[in-house]
Amino acid sequence: MLAGKQLILATKPYAQEQRALSWWYTISTLGLLMASLAATMMMPFLWLRIACSVLSGLLIVRMFVIYHDYQHHSILRNSVIAEGIMTVFGIYILAPSSIWKRSHDYHHQHNSKLYSASIGSYPVATTKKFAAMSRRERAMYLFTRHPLTILFGYLFMFIIGMCINSFVVSPRRHYDALIALLVHVAVSATVVVLAGWIAWVLLILVPIFIACAIGTYLFYAQHNFPGVIFNTKEDWCYDEAAMLSSSHMVMNPVMAWFTGNIGLHHIHHLNARIPFYRLPEVLNNIPELQAATTTSLRWKDIRACLKLKVWDPELQMMTGLKAARRNGETGGMESARLLKQVIWRLKGKIS
Repeated sequence: MLAGKQLILATKPYAQEQRALSWWYTISTLGLLMASLAATMMMPFLWLRIACSVLSGLLIVRMFVIYHDYQHHSILRNSVIAEGIMTVFGIYILAPSSIWKRSHDYHHQHNSKLYSASIGSYPVATTKKFAAMSRRERAMYLFTRHPLTILFGYLFMFIIGMCINSFVVSPRRHYDALIALLVHVAVSATVVVLAGWIAWVLLILVPIFIACAIGTYLFYAQHNFPGVIFNTKEDWCYDEAAMLSSSHMVMNPVMAWFTGNIGLHHIHHLNARIPFYRLPEVLNNIPELQAATTTSLRWKDIRACLKLKVWDPELQMMTGLKAARRNGETGGMESARLLKQVIWRLKGKIS
């Protein structure tokens, strides 16, 4: 059985791209996306335009995975042309290179660490920390993890989180965030003026909304699922964080294609240099990787992931809000019970 460093080394032969294949997937995905967006404007019937708009959103998801792989240097490394393509795409999808790479690299180095900064990932509080939060802190924590916040990832994660917050915190470092916002507003205004509000909804709002919602949920569920393990910095281990804290999201072939095999997230975290198109090959050839905890895009599994709120160190599991509140109130309830017993004893009600 391969484990630890041996398991990581076993994936190393797959961390080699096939350059022609990388270019093919990049160019073909971009071509399909541009064709779908064009069809959104040119189709004669509204239902066909809506269908093309939705398809565009799914293609943006696939292109984002390609962009994500490029930022990991797993494909098209040292290509000036690829750098130009990815820079433009990052601005288009409101995840500029400087922001995405910084936050995502941090995420890979601190995945599933308790008490670390929540840069590039969802904050995770322990039951004890949650109980000690003020009402405002709890509200903000739960808002970040709320299903509607995830659904509206276009606004909360990409526009506000990726762009506005990053630029406000570090304008010089993340000037491309301002560029992304200005380009997004300018393009939106141009479409509205030249083609009307319906064209803006179908050409910009729907595709980007769908892509951001799917991307935000995938990122959430890949590290917030039943069976996930979190550790303190002292107990943290890179390969265990990949295998125990990153899910294998089982998908049908169509969604696996649109999501660029990112559902094999435990393998990606084990070795981020493996190109997305080689992840299934790694899964098939290394049996130890087939034992990861799975989830899926079925409603039952989505609901189970979204219900998770805090980490219970004693149970070694994520729990829901009711359990978190119950655990947080246990100390106070126990003290009240003991005090009540003392009073009753003093009154002679209990011998």
